[in-house]
Amino acid sequence: MILKNKRLSEEEFFKIRNEILNGWPTGKDVNLQEAVDYLNKVPKKKNFAKALRKAKLEGVTLAQPRAGVALIDKQIELLNFLSKEGGADLLPTTIDSYTRQNRYSECQVGIDESIKANRSLLNGFPAVNYGVKGCKEILENVDKPVQARHGTPDSRLLSEIIHAAGWTSNEGGGISYNIPYAKDVSIEKTITDWQYCDRLVGFYEEQGIEINREPFGALTGTLVPPSTSNAVMIIEALLAAEQGVKNITVGYGQCGNLIQDVAAIRALEEQTEEYLRKFGYEDVLVTTVFHEWMGGFPEDEAKAFGVISLGATTAALAGATKVIVKTPHEAIGIPTKEANAQGIKATKMVLNLLSGQRMPTSKELQLEINIIKAETKCMMDKIFEIGLGDFAVGTVKGFEAGIIDVPFAPSKYNYGKMMPARDNNGAVRYLITGNIPFTKEILDFNKERLEERARFEKREISFNMTVDDIYAVSKGKLIGRP
Repeated sequence: MILKNKRLSEEEFFKIRNEILNGWPTGKDVNLQEAVDYLNKVPKKKNFAKALRKAKLEGVTLAQPRAGVALIDKQIELLNFLSKEGGADLLPTTIDSYTRQNRYSECQVGIDESIKANRSLLNGFPAVNYGVKGCKEILENVDKPVQARHGTPDSRLLSEIIHAAGWTSNEGGGISYNIPYAKDVSIEKTITDWQYCDRLVGFYEEQGIEINREPFGALTGTLVPPSTSNAVMIIEALLAAEQGVKNITVGYGQCGNLIQDVAAIRALEEQTEEYLRKFGYEDVLVTTVFHEWMGGFPEDEAKAFGVISLGATTAALAGATKVIVKTPHEAIGIPTKEANAQGIKATKMVLNLLSGQRMPTSKELQLEINIIKAETKCMMDKIFEIGLGDFAVGTVKGFEAGIIDVPFAPSKYNYGKMMPARDNNGAVRYLITGNIPFTKEILDFNKERLEERARFEKREISFNMTVDDIYAVSKGKLIGRP
């Protein structure tokens, strides 16, 4: 099939579907009519898309953790603990690494060993191996909506199973679950595979079932300039909308400068809605998700709570629809359920204290919104131009040419020449732009901001700034001063 940003026909969709469902035994248990009937019976309080729609209408920010273990009963116990003890508004099920790579046989070994040990020996929940029945068991034994969170370049079978089991949100996209996660998978393949996932959601929408889709906005989680991640989010929203998705959550990972982070969320929501309207997708609900700090964390738990609280503050003041919560064990490894709940409680406390408050408009805030939008538009215009009006084609060509360039990504399909660094106020700027097609005005703006830092620190602008910035937060600072 030739890549293009065009809705899959029913014939194309069902042909691919037949191959996908026959690729692993649990796929044969997916029945579309049974899935439609089951999803129609999912209580409103357990529908992820409806919860986000309500939150946006009421202007509240919901809190969602990450969490996933290998055994069904332990996963249910974990999610109920995070809901009841932690106060999570939305529930995740983080998928294990074998499933993310479609290595289901090795995953089964991990499940069997976990059952023998009566503890999780996988780093997430193996949804495909448990199939529709196992995933339904999760949904039916918790009190909140459930979303699959993972990092899967080819999520087609996983998507079929989770949606048939009543999970009404799936995270990921053809760029955001490729470039930061995979080395050798082409963007053309992942866009094609995620078009299928989106078409499946579009099919359910046609049956009157609202399902949320959430591209992964944090990308590599390390000094990603807001306009880079925002451009990826807008593209993935457009690709999803073409396949019939009506409820989309676009995301952004905290960079640390309060004004820039608030500006990024506001610019993202506004520009995503603008581009969807421009290309005829009038009936898509856009919500936003703010990811608390994704980089290195302090080992000291008290200091970690400081980082978590700054993230919660930013999410609230930006008006994000939800926030992805971190834990005080980020520097150590997979958190205990108690530590995970503490992260949620700390976040919820801040959200409650700031309920109804927003960062007021100011000259500085508006400047940041304007620069982020201008930078994003440069990338979007060029992607559209080289794709001859097709965002799928333009994205493949654009990454090849470095028009969008994600820092520190493992993918060989990422150009890898752009380099970020913080300015003197901690905002993330473009140190080296590579082939990103910015105007002279934008290039001068980024250069001036970095020169201001260089003068303050009495050193030359260089990659050393970037290195220092990467480690700064784990050492208790935002900017990596020499």
